[in-house]
Amino acid sequence: MIRNLLFDLHVLRSTSFCQPIISIGNITVGGTGKTPHVEMLVRFLRHDYNLAVLSRGYKRKSAGFVLATGHSRISDIGDESLQIKMKFPDIHVAVDNSRVHGVKKLMEIKSKPDVIILDDAYQHRYIKPGLSVLLIDYNRPVYQDVLLPAGNLREPAGNCRRADIIIITKCPANLSPGDRKRFIEELHHEKSQHLYFTTYDYGQPLAVFPGRKKHFQASSFRHLRKSHAGILLVTGIAEPKPILQFLGEFLHVHDFIFFPDHHQFNERDLQSISRRFQSVPGAKKYILVTEKDVMRLRDLEIDDYLKKAFLYIPVEVKFLAKGEKPFYKRIIKYIHQASKK
Repeated sequence: MIRNLLFDLHVLRSTSFCQPIISIGNITVGGTGKTPHVEMLVRFLRHDYNLAVLSRGYKRKSAGFVLATGHSRISDIGDESLQIKMKFPDIHVAVDNSRVHGVKKLMEIKSKPDVIILDDAYQHRYIKPGLSVLLIDYNRPVYQDVLLPAGNLREPAGNCRRADIIIITKCPANLSPGDRKRFIEELHHEKSQHLYFTTYDYGQPLAVFPGRKKHFQASSFRHLRKSHAGILLVTGIAEPKPILQFLGEFLHVHDFIFFPDHHQFNERDLQSISRRFQSVPGAKKYILVTEKDVMRLRDLEIDDYLKKAFLYIPVEVKFLAKGEKPFYKRIIKYIHQASKK
């Protein structure tokens, strides 16, 4: 709180750049869907702009500025940055504890980016983004929360006012206009702020270890249900309830293991997973994990019989209430204005 006040009073200074910079972040601890929303922006912009995604590389073992390559590992850039680089190899992905230093280094590379997306930088006020996007979990509204350690807020809910755009994430797909209206009224956002609602759109299961098992066809969830497949759900994410609820619409999840967010799986974990998997009933059975867990699993030495069982569920962001077009229009307007400066 004191630190934010020092920035508000200009005792501490924020650095601005001429380059279009979009920040995506939150004011709560974990679980608001930063990575899927960063990927959403990348999908929209990558064909028209040379993009870069810059984060601090949570739990990486490297130091300083690191520009990701096709050979980067979790220890170099962190699991989320590696996921983005693997899915979008044509964009720049970099990590640096100092966002200011990271932006400067990105602007020095040969094919310098047209647009930089800052991942999880709402609290990093040493850099001033041109456009700030704040994510709020629909299931954990900031107006019902309190500051750490009693609650989940990193800073007071009133600091949502710094955002240019607010996205209410992880909403029910069938969210009613009345529920949207009630949330908006409780939020008390500024009139100048653009507000949107999104939900998750889960895809069909894919093999965690490509080449070991081809992905199922479009009817895969129906296929699993009809074959009475045994399912063990394993996650290392902040909030596993949405994926559990989603699977419950299609399958019977016989057992689940929830590890903490960004959990680094080890040999002991694999032994525990293997034991629980063996107790799952069914001639056909599978271990389902989230897309975020894939990078941390692929780094491990896993027996072939277990590798064949691992499937992950891809996820993308879907706008509600026809919010997609106005959101993207707002993004493009900002980029055009910033590029002219």
